[in-house]
Amino acid sequence: MRILIQNGKVLTPQGWLSPASVVVCDGLIEEITTGNIECFDGECVDASNCFVVPGFIDLHIHGGGGRDFMEGTVEAFDTVIRTHLKKGTTGILATLASSSLSMIEQSAEETTRRMQSADTPIIGLHLEGPYLNPSMAGGQMPQYIRKPKPEEYQTLVNHYPCIRRWDAAPEMEGAMDFGSFIFQHGLVAGVAHTTADYPVMKEAWNHGFTHATHLYNGMKGFHKEGEYKHEGTVESVYLLRDMTVELIADGKHVPPAILRLVYQIKGVENTSLVTDALAPAGCDSVVAFDERVIIEDGVAKLRDHSALAGSIATMDRLIRVMVNEAEIPLEDAVRMASESPAKRMGIYHRKGSLQRGKDADIVLLDKDLNVRSVWQRGQFV
Repeated sequence: MRILIQNGKVLTPQGWLSPASVVVCDGLIEEITTGNIECFDGECVDASNCFVVPGFIDLHIHGGGGRDFMEGTVEAFDTVIRTHLKKGTTGILATLASSSLSMIEQSAEETTRRMQSADTPIIGLHLEGPYLNPSMAGGQMPQYIRKPKPEEYQTLVNHYPCIRRWDAAPEMEGAMDFGSFIFQHGLVAGVAHTTADYPVMKEAWNHGFTHATHLYNGMKGFHKEGEYKHEGTVESVYLLRDMTVELIADGKHVPPAILRLVYQIKGVENTSLVTDALAPAGCDSVVAFDERVIIEDGVAKLRDHSALAGSIATMDRLIRVMVNEAEIPLEDAVRMASESPAKRMGIYHRKGSLQRGKDADIVLLDKDLNVRSVWQRGQFV
């Protein structure tokens, strides 16, 4: 099937083309041109007054539509995927919070099954824990948090190639060996829910931890102990210049001014936007999914208001916050939601930008940056 998306403002790695057209054939981008295409044999879509951008890639997403990837069922996966596809997310790294071994295995089995299809939006499995610092648990379920167990993580990684990313607190006993193992097996090792200071973070970097999970959340910043001041994990991440970061850019987890600060320090290339979306994301009404958590002010919080517990955002909201509140150019916000995560996960050769031969993952945004149309591998969502 061939599709012509014409008359739009198209974002390419070389910049905006306008007016321009994108030709899709058999799920791939066949051509991008500023010239007129006449006598087209296929479906024509008028993208006038729209931005044509690459599909978004979310590297940290737990759920949506009332369901969670932790459930590990066909129905849960279908619901979460469908919910976020409609908001422009065409690449999904399914994320599990700290879980039992059996829960990890069940979700890994379903992820593996999904990834046998070339048309799936699932790009892998992300384990956020369970090797975290209990004092920084936040919305994580404390009963599942534990120290790294070599027999556990080595068996899981060797048995489930779908696992593409695994986060831990580097100060935990055994975490450095864990980081080295993860890095050596080609996975992304992230620091998360941690109190690590600069010496620990330097050691973590040398042991394969190359990514910071939801920067500013679940980690210490600049703080005072007695009469002296100390750097936190946040400042350590800045000092490790090549460490990549992700931001929950819903305007709640990190204020817009700090979103802009991260953008200025880390740059587009080292920054990915993530939703950290929970089950209520994309729901018209409040979903009861965890008795410890409430939804308030457009964000999930622990009921005692001691911490945020995750977001209910979809990727289109992140784009609007970055542009309208953090005052970041649209092209850079989109790149942080597509190109940067694709490069971080090693899939930029097929996703993350609009280029000939790549997957036809395409989003049309109107002038208010609302999603008008989505194609995933050339299929209209």
